[in-house]
Amino acid sequence: MGRRGPVVSCEAMSETEIPQAADETPADEAPIVHPKAAPIESRFLYVDVSALRAKQLRRGARVRLDAETLDMLPASKLIKPERVAMEEVKQNLVQWDLPDFKVVVDLR
Repeated sequence: MGRRGPVVSCEAMSETEIPQAADETPADEAPIVHPKAAPIESRFLYVDVSALRAKQLRRGARVRLDAETLDMLPASKLIKPERVAMEEVKQNLVQWDLPDFKVVVDLR
């Protein structure tokens, strides 16, 4: 019986020792301003960017649509992350870029 576990102290804190929350909005609630992306003209690129954004939303990313837009959309469109991602891409809220393509010349 030589070793004991860590000692836990249970003392009440006075009002001055309790950390007080600031009146500011928490970091999770603060609005984030996203720069507008270039418009997508290809429907194939639209699908690819939307699918990648939907994957981010499923993994816990914050929605980039503002409260006014969310209120205007029907509730059925806000259930699936794919629909939210499509609306974000449609409003140019998702930054995207294409990789540089190397030109291969066949000199046979």
